[in-house]
Amino acid sequence: MPKKSEKTVKRAAAVKNISAEKPGLALSAPGESEPLRPETQAGRVVIENVRPEIDGGRFPIKRAAGEEVCVEADIFADGHDELVCELLWRKDNETAWKRIPMRPLGNDRWRAEFTAAELGEYRYTVQGRVDCFLTWLRDLKKRLEAAQDARLELPAGAELVAAAAARAAGVQKDARRLAALARDLGTDGEPGEKAARLADPELTGLVSRWGGDDELVRYEKELEVWVDPVHARFGAWYEVFPRSCSPEPGRHGTFNDLIAQLPYISGMGFDVLYLPPIHPVGKTHRKGANNSLKAGPKDPGSPWAIGDKTGGHKAVNPELGTLEDFRRLAKAAKSHGMDIALDVALQCSPDHSWLREHPEWFRRRPDGSLRYAENPPKKYEDIYPLDFCCLDRRPLWDEVKSIFKFWLDQGVRIFRVDNPHTKPFAFWEWLIRDLRRENPDLILLAEAFTRPRVMYRLAKAGFNQSYNYFPWRNSKRELESYFTELTRTEAGEFFRPNLWVNTPDILTEYLQFGARPAFMTRYALAATLGASCGVYGPAFELCERAPREAGREEYLDSEKYEIKHWNLDRPDSIRDFIARVNRIRRENPALQNDASLRFFPLDNEQLICYGKQAGDDFVLVVVNLDPHYKQSGWVELPLAELGLSQNKRYQMHDLLTDRRYLWQGPRNYVELDPRACPAHLFRLRRYARTEQDFDYFL
Repeated sequence: MPKKSEKTVKRAAAVKNISAEKPGLALSAPGESEPLRPETQAGRVVIENVRPEIDGGRFPIKRAAGEEVCVEADIFADGHDELVCELLWRKDNETAWKRIPMRPLGNDRWRAEFTAAELGEYRYTVQGRVDCFLTWLRDLKKRLEAAQDARLELPAGAELVAAAAARAAGVQKDARRLAALARDLGTDGEPGEKAARLADPELTGLVSRWGGDDELVRYEKELEVWVDPVHARFGAWYEVFPRSCSPEPGRHGTFNDLIAQLPYISGMGFDVLYLPPIHPVGKTHRKGANNSLKAGPKDPGSPWAIGDKTGGHKAVNPELGTLEDFRRLAKAAKSHGMDIALDVALQCSPDHSWLREHPEWFRRRPDGSLRYAENPPKKYEDIYPLDFCCLDRRPLWDEVKSIFKFWLDQGVRIFRVDNPHTKPFAFWEWLIRDLRRENPDLILLAEAFTRPRVMYRLAKAGFNQSYNYFPWRNSKRELESYFTELTRTEAGEFFRPNLWVNTPDILTEYLQFGARPAFMTRYALAATLGASCGVYGPAFELCERAPREAGREEYLDSEKYEIKHWNLDRPDSIRDFIARVNRIRRENPALQNDASLRFFPLDNEQLICYGKQAGDDFVLVVVNLDPHYKQSGWVELPLAELGLSQNKRYQMHDLLTDRRYLWQGPRNYVELDPRACPAHLFRLRRYARTEQDFDYFL
């Protein structure tokens, strides 16, 4: 073994008495391996491609309370030094950051997660630094593996650990442990033995933890998360017109009549009861049946034509009851496990007081007359839209905010907003941020059947959920393509689809021509492809499918313009099917999220197959898209990814029919007759190993 130089002996002696006053002192001789000095670190680390980040951090991402936020970033530096990277997060009203170490994924990509446990706003960012100690330790191990003499490297490591001990002075336990390690590295001994002691990840992590914040490079942006109630992510909505809830044909229904129907609605498993506008309905230019321009004396008019002499957006239609009756309805709904959602339609009938008190809030034609609402060729002479870009718009914006605050004061926390895409994005961003400051449990559903970028912008502005194109996605290819976009792209970070199978405005051709099986198919799809779904009832569960005319998607004798009397006990009702599906949704966490949706191959274009997972709960869905004929095919599953063996059997429990099937291998046969049940909702049971097990589970 070569004799130590005098310089080396003196340096080793100095390391034995490391001074905390000079933690950054480099003791390596020129030409020997030197640790990188802290002052050389500035600007070395680069942080790019942070995800999720919406429009360069302009808008927040969305999560529901208790959900995880997974953050990734490209973080790298020049050369080959080791890095330490951290995810920082805090609630918006906190000043201190919480730190979580990020894991390397390869190719300079790093990842970490935190849980957004509470309602409100969170912030997150990332940071990184070159870690001189981890770099030294890595190189030491390489030298030892190559059987090189590594004794000269130990003092450099001791110096780095001593510097960490000095920084940890305020935490005595850490400081003592680090100082002991520094002394150990600074004494003579076998490098291999010392390196073996450094194999403890807790010990090396402790050194890195005290690596010096002055060397950190932080991402220049603080990104936002909006954390919403669970209802913003998962729920089943039921739309009902209270005026059609009377048990007596021809009589205008009331809130009290709707209270009597709550057991029927909650019995189907719905947890959001959505009411179209409940305000006074104007009489001027009131529409009659089937949108007729002339209303009869008993025609109730469209509830979206808001306002008369009894009040406007803060009033209740006297024919429905009083504000106290509404509060009683909300309380009764809560006792049945449902929350009330109110429709906010920012428009007026010709009789609304705003037309007299604030004519500047409305658009006019060149002749001075007010412009009623139009969507050519459709005309809505009973409705006047508001001009949110008028010169004196601040009072209008404040008045609209006061409408929301009024109903928030009545205990309402969920709102469906009519046609938000016809109002400025800036208005919504201002309004929603302002309302959320005091009401973090606020949920807004955007009724925006419009262009994709407009829908997305509304979601970015703050709407928690949105209508979407699901009603018109019928084929396997359309469904797979659309829902891959919604769940596997950046859109999934801010856009939450609420899948409506029908609305008072929409009766799709699929439902018109598919009869009862089509209604079952569409609900099975809506309730499992999406965590949030909705129906307009009782028209949906009673399979109402008569269009106003051929080629139109409007209902004949639409409830928008008349009072209906529904026979809720009709034998062709699919209420029991809906109840089973909704029960399965509540009992299986896998169906309560959108992010895990994944499609699987099935060799029949009339059958679609997809799965969702939450922890150990995996649900596989197979749906027959053909409402007329039986279809069959072979499903292919990635067994390894599901934790299944090629050679062992596993059980698929159909939660809809309670039948159990024993499958083996990746390919298995399925068959669905839409006249019986158009869907399988399989829960994977991993413990079926033998024929005896299978017989037992039957």
